[in-house]
Formats: sequence, structure tokens, C-alpha cells
Amino acid sequence: MIVTFEELQAFLAEQFPQGARYGTLEKLGDGWAEMKLDVDDEHLRPGGTVAGPAMMGLADVALYAALLGKIGLVPLAVTSNLNINFLRKPVAHSPIRARAKMLRIGRASGVGEVFVYSDGLGEPVAHATITYSIPAKR
Repeated sequence: MIVTFEELQAFLAEQFPQGARYGTLEKLGDGWAEMKLDVDDEHLRPGGTVAGPAMMGLADVALYAALLGKIGLVPLAVTSNLNINFLRKPVAHSPIRARAKMLRIGRASGVGEVFVYSDGLGEPVAHATITYSIPAKR
């Protein structure tokens, strides 16, 4: 890990402040990160379930954190593909948590997976695979 938890928190607050809408970074390790989103009415869709975009945003930012923790603070590392499978209905008004892990990091891209959990359920509510484009070093 070449970026500390505190360095990444400061970077996200300065360079990506809107990311806070998608959750809070809780843990950071060597190629992995965990985030939490406190679900409120803003994150619910009709039928009383957590909206897909809320889970996708949480997964995306969590894997971004895992990638940056491994490669350094690279602002222009961007999502190039995101695939998500919604597995079961999350508990409404209960936090959701993302556990993100990088699977492969190359010179030009990184691939990882994220499991999203809902507090109160033991099994994941979603699973995402995400690819990031990493800009060339100058």
C-alpha cells in the first residue's frame, strides 16, 4: 500500500468531494477498501428498497479507493466498465457496506470486484466487477 488511509481521505475530500454522497471510507488496505453508506429516503426507490444507482455509486467509489491505495493518488484513473448483479433486496433504512478488492492491476487498467452487504443480512445484496483505465505516467 503506497497511500495511507488519511492521505486517501484528504485526497477524496479535496479532489472528489461529491464522492461523499456515495459513502464513507472506513478501511483501506493493500489493494482493498471498505466503505459504508448510511441509507436514508434519498437512497430509496418505490417499493422501499435501496436504489440500484446508490449501490453502484458505493461500489464504484469503494473500488476507486482500493485502486488508489495501491497505485497512488492518480486523479484521472476512471471507470471504464462497471457490471453489477443485484442479488437480493437490501434492508431499507439500514446501512449498506462495500468490500472492494483489486484482482489485477496493469500499466493501463485495473480490474476488481465489490461485494455490497446490507446490515441485517448475512449474504451480499449485490456483486460488481469494475474496470478502471489508468492514465500513462508522464
